[in-house]
Amino acid sequence: MVDGPVSTPVAATSDDSVRDALDRLSRKINAENYERMRWARDEAPKLVRLVELVKGAVADRTDVEINEEGGEGNTKRFVVKVHGQRVAGLGVALDKGRAIAAIGPIERSAYTVAQGEPIHARYEDVDEAWMGQTIARLVERIGS
Repeated sequence: MVDGPVSTPVAATSDDSVRDALDRLSRKINAENYERMRWARDEAPKLVRLVELVKGAVADRTDVEINEEGGEGNTKRFVVKVHGQRVAGLGVALDKGRAIAAIGPIERSAYTVAQGEPIHARYEDVDEAWMGQTIARLVERIGS
């Protein structure tokens, strides 16, 4: 039995409303820690999935490698190697619910990369087919 006045019954709430209320409380108590934990909970798994998709796009190739070289925040960097030669740099990122992929030149490469706009899509639309098509379009920019 609870001490105090009897309250009115509360209707069942959805998981979203509980999550949203707890997010607001967490942010109110410590905005910096909240953002770090929110990113780890919501964004980090998406970035991990993008990395898996990049690596999966060339998994059946022995002549082409895409090796992760690091990153920070919402970005991962890769080096595209063909026959063991460093050819280009590939980057994938998350930004405001969108997946972004771009390619550019790197040091110690004899190959050029034509300028072009990054390719992006809503994260929900990203899958193996999207990543394969995106990498195909990006590597077409590599020249000798």
